[in-house]
Amino acid sequence: MQADRQKTLRMLKTARGQLDGIIRMVEEDRYCMEISNQLLASQSILRRVNQEIIHAHLQHCVRQSMESESPQDAQQKIQELMTLFDKLAQ
Repeated sequence: MQADRQKTLRMLKTARGQLDGIIRMVEEDRYCMEISNQLLASQSILRRVNQEIIHAHLQHCVRQSMESESPQDAQQKIQELMTLFDKLAQ
């Protein structure tokens, strides 16, 4: 993985902490909108982590593949990104 490992781990641990908090909120039968707001905050962190990883992938893996002498490798990286973008669009 080419993304900043420490930053990625910190963000994922924050999301994990938020999920633990959401679980407690559900167990405590807290107000629905409070739970929903916390879910949105967790989703936002996970989107940012994914964005960081995708950016790093483009900057390192895809660039390296495009600069190599293997057009098949570059085509594979492009296909992987297209599949990922399709998933993100759903």
